[in-house]
Amino acid sequence: MKHIIVGTAGHIDHGKTTLIKALTGRETDTLDEEKKRGISINLGFTFFDLPSGKRVGIVDVPGHEKFIKNMLAGASGLDMVMLVVAADEGVMPQTVEHIDILSFLNIKNGMVVLTKSDMVDDDFRELVKEDIKERLKGTFLENAEILEVDSVSKRGIPELIEKLDEMSEQIEEKNENSPARLNIDRVFTIKGHGTVVTGTLIEGKISVDDDLVIYPEKIKAKIRSIQVHGENENTAYAGQRTAINISNVKKDEIERGDVLAAADSLEESMMLDVRISMIKHAEKPLKHWDRVRLYHGTREILCRAVPLEGEEIAPGESGFVQLRLEESIVCKKGDTFVIRSYSPMTTIGGGVIIDASPRKHKISDKDVIEALKVKEKGELHDILEEYLKNNSKNYPTVKDMMSYSGAHEEDVKNALEKLESESKAVSVLNLYMHATHYRKLGEKIEETLRDYHKHNRLKKGMLKEELKSKVESKFKTKEFDVILSRFESEGVIKISGNIVSMSDFEVVFNDKQKETRKRIQNKLKKCGFESVPTMDEITEGDVRTKEVLEAMIGESVEILGDGYIMDSDTYKKAKQMLIDYIKEHGEITLGEYRDLIGSSRKNCMIILESFDRNRITKRIENKRVLM
Repeated sequence: MKHIIVGTAGHIDHGKTTLIKALTGRETDTLDEEKKRGISINLGFTFFDLPSGKRVGIVDVPGHEKFIKNMLAGASGLDMVMLVVAADEGVMPQTVEHIDILSFLNIKNGMVVLTKSDMVDDDFRELVKEDIKERLKGTFLENAEILEVDSVSKRGIPELIEKLDEMSEQIEEKNENSPARLNIDRVFTIKGHGTVVTGTLIEGKISVDDDLVIYPEKIKAKIRSIQVHGENENTAYAGQRTAINISNVKKDEIERGDVLAAADSLEESMMLDVRISMIKHAEKPLKHWDRVRLYHGTREILCRAVPLEGEEIAPGESGFVQLRLEESIVCKKGDTFVIRSYSPMTTIGGGVIIDASPRKHKISDKDVIEALKVKEKGELHDILEEYLKNNSKNYPTVKDMMSYSGAHEEDVKNALEKLESESKAVSVLNLYMHATHYRKLGEKIEETLRDYHKHNRLKKGMLKEELKSKVESKFKTKEFDVILSRFESEGVIKISGNIVSMSDFEVVFNDKQKETRKRIQNKLKKCGFESVPTMDEITEGDVRTKEVLEAMIGESVEILGDGYIMDSDTYKKAKQMLIDYIKEHGEITLGEYRDLIGSSRKNCMIILESFDRNRITKRIENKRVLM
């Protein structure tokens, strides 16, 4: 079912609140001050049902210049707008500013409602309509229908409702599979229930008992109950005006402008790369380091503007800008915003976020401009490739790229598959990196191993953990294993157990070392099961003998742990005897194994503990079974 939010816009005292009462039968001015002064100060919310059965949420936004901030908060999440113009006054300053704001927020559907139509004669009314059409040229409302109404007599109200129903069919369905995101526009408490936040759910869905996060402070919030249009619901869906009762969070921990969203779905940022379009009637251009007010969602943040293609952006022009924020923000690529001058506060422009987590840029950097063009207009896989180029060292996940791009999970996965098929991206379990970074990893692994071989000619290779610490410590063991397996399959390296070496590396003994190796082999074979020596006992403290012995480990020598070693053939025989015995009897004790191989209790304990570490056996109390 479609969930539609319709908002009003227009100059103060042009009849927005009265119009909504005529449509719904409900009053949206609820504050005593609002009723006393006859103007909307805060946001008003109500709803009504269309003839087709669709339920429409209505946001009544204030028109007075002093309350533009509230108007911007209300405009966040609108699907359709009714631009309200009083027939007895026509287009006024706040009418124009509201049109500018709505255009920047990418609202595509709307109509003009000419209120107080019965207060003027036909000729005057026609003049007002002609003036409206002229003022709307070049805006998203240029071809909008103008409907005449009188909210007191209800003339034109049925026709307006029919038009709203007709236009509601043009509203696109919202994606409910994205991570939930709600821009908070009100926070209050209800006795016996605790903290309540309200806002329009712009993405995903929220259900009772969901665990969400309040950004930017990253406060954990559990959903206790949900109301949509005053009725309790188990789930709220994208496009619905929603009141959310959250537990374990105090009212003073939250403020309007915060975002209630799924965990790990948003990132904080102190900079934004954006395209800003300046309004034609702005009094002056946007210059380098101008202090402006950024309005995103329901939040206002002060920031400095850094035009990236020159020193300024003239009225009526657009360009790439980096905004350096004075507070952190959470947003997504593709989000819209409005900017107003710092003082006096007037709307000067707006635009769309291109990169929600950029690096600091220099002015007129051609590479930066080209990259922004790709991010702005490119296909999703081009955008993600550019992102991976700049963020491969952080090894982003699908969630990270969803948060960055604002795209849905399935679309991100499809784009990544395309990048992998084109050999532009590499996946490592749930992490991703650009192919160039993957190649650099390979070069670093090769460089590290060759240096190791140069200084350790008699060692088979490096331990995996030692190699990981020198190449990339950010990886977990499983992730690094996957990378090593990839390079092994490409013939770059070879892996033997926990040892990594270059594929073309072999330990080469000289004649004297061959004699030492033979002497070690003979010693260990003589030990058999009767003795399990340590490396020190075999080498007798001789450094060169130790070098040869270390080179033999994994080939003809097994290391059992704590420095104990055994001839490989003897070890294999001890293992096979154990396996055969357990297969026949189901288990084995230390004493039974001692009798089986005819060795001491101490030696058997060393051997059995080695089998446990190598996951051949599992100890259960004083017995062992096969893993």
